[in-house]
Amino acid sequence: MNNTNSTVGTDTTDGSHKAEPVIHCAQLSKRFREGQLDVSVLNNINLTVNAGDKIAIVGSSGSGKSTLLHLLGGLDLPTAGHVEVMGKRMDQLSDTARGQLRNQSLGFIYQFHHLLPEFSALENVAMPLLIRGVTVVDATQQADDILTKVGLGQRLDHKPGQLSGGERQRAAIARALVTKPNAVLADEPTGNLDHNTAEQVFELMQGLNSELQTAFVIVTHDLTLARRMDRVYQLTAGDLQLAS
Repeated sequence: MNNTNSTVGTDTTDGSHKAEPVIHCAQLSKRFREGQLDVSVLNNINLTVNAGDKIAIVGSSGSGKSTLLHLLGGLDLPTAGHVEVMGKRMDQLSDTARGQLRNQSLGFIYQFHHLLPEFSALENVAMPLLIRGVTVVDATQQADDILTKVGLGQRLDHKPGQLSGGERQRAAIARALVTKPNAVLADEPTGNLDHNTAEQVFELMQGLNSELQTAFVIVTHDLTLARRMDRVYQLTAGDLQLAS
């Protein structure tokens, strides 16, 4: 199906979104082929994410939400169409350059924190900065600052196994935000948390979004969380539509 209505427009009525989009994709499609199997997952999706945007993408299991998030973050490449991050086409970059752009411009949060178990919270959060080439002293100070901001100032030396589920997720959010990315792509960021912890995590993301103007694109099954975003999009049979 040609998804001519799936374009996500940029709200410029107040003149607040005239800068270059953080993420833009055009006619984005993804097919998976293996032997005789040929499955179309995403169809001609157009999406623009500007600084400070908070966007939720909802849909049933298997609708392609995570696939779309991976394409937006350059973790996978589309079958057709393209993704731009800070004006650069991901498909036209080398693997190394694509990785550098991700490190400079994007943060990732997953349902399961993916913290490295052998490192402390401080070391886990400092790692993206060290990869970027920041000195150990500066990376450690910035990691300390963001962990304190998320309420883990007293847990810096604790390894993931010594943290609660909510603390691990807050550490993962700190890691995603320590580089002050232009956008954070979050896949079910509260899906593995109890209600109270999920609420704390949301309030943390809300505050940092407001303070840093970091855009958030959140894939979620949680309709309550989705409705608290600026815009909600429904992904159905590979087509992305603005939810009513």
